[in-house]
Amino acid sequence: MPTNNKRISILDLQAMADSNRRIAMLTCYDYPSAQLAEEAEIPIILVGDTLGMVVLGYDSTLPVTLDDMVHHGKAVRRGAQKAHVVVDLPFGSYQSNSMKAMESAIRIMKETECDSVKLEGASEQELTTIQQLSTSGIPVMGHIGLTPQSVHALGGFKLQGRTPRDAIRLLAEAQKLQDAGVYAVVLECIPTALGAKITEVLDIPTIGIGAGPYTNGQVQVWHDIFNLYQDLKPRHSRIFSPVGQQMLSGIRQYMAAVQDGEFPNSQESFMLSKEVAAWVKNNLPGSEHSMKQAEQVLSEAIRDDNELI
Repeated sequence: MPTNNKRISILDLQAMADSNRRIAMLTCYDYPSAQLAEEAEIPIILVGDTLGMVVLGYDSTLPVTLDDMVHHGKAVRRGAQKAHVVVDLPFGSYQSNSMKAMESAIRIMKETECDSVKLEGASEQELTTIQQLSTSGIPVMGHIGLTPQSVHALGGFKLQGRTPRDAIRLLAEAQKLQDAGVYAVVLECIPTALGAKITEVLDIPTIGIGAGPYTNGQVQVWHDIFNLYQDLKPRHSRIFSPVGQQMLSGIRQYMAAVQDGEFPNSQESFMLSKEVAAWVKNNLPGSEHSMKQAEQVLSEAIRDDNELI
């Protein structure tokens, strides 16, 4: 990683891959998570459309809109000034034609101030889109293997590239993406050997998620590595800190403290001086008085003694 305060560029990421420095990429969806990732010196942050599932509660990424991506992308950029921020183009924002893709990408780049965009697939339409975006100065990250936006066409969230035919197809797609101008490619849920072979063949960085340890880097979802969803642990992820359990314990402790009357205590409350406290007790009306009477007492106090306010 660069030692200055400049944003990490696609050239920096390429240099990391060329010098065999593994690239740690992490998803973030808001300001505080981006701040923490920045403090940890994560070089590249993905504002993924996975936010639809882990933040918005959808069962897939398909309902995520361009407005959603812009909203969360802005928050992440405010939290991460140095990391390279890449934002997903959501489903429906680029598949129909290259002009729509260009408009979507330009909006994301302008409004979020991110450094690049990511799109899934390697069809002729998508390759043409990548070429046009790249030649227009918009860096593009590719994504093949398990592409969540095509989950229905793939028959679910399943391992890809298991047969010789599929392995050859994915290798060809990776090469086509490189030729079209992507600066890096995500390889999702493919066999380890295939991830290694694609990495060996390509000149650009490969970022794996469920693609084995031999890619140039790895990407993981924020909520997975912190076990924020205890009933969901993808095989390709690892819990690096059980924050989800700690948060649940903290919530329960907070609720118990409120119910027991133990929170807030005197150290967590604001106190009046003895003189003002006595005045409040003797002059402010109790529950039997109306708010009009309370307002009248307060207005008279303001007129009579400004030091009480």
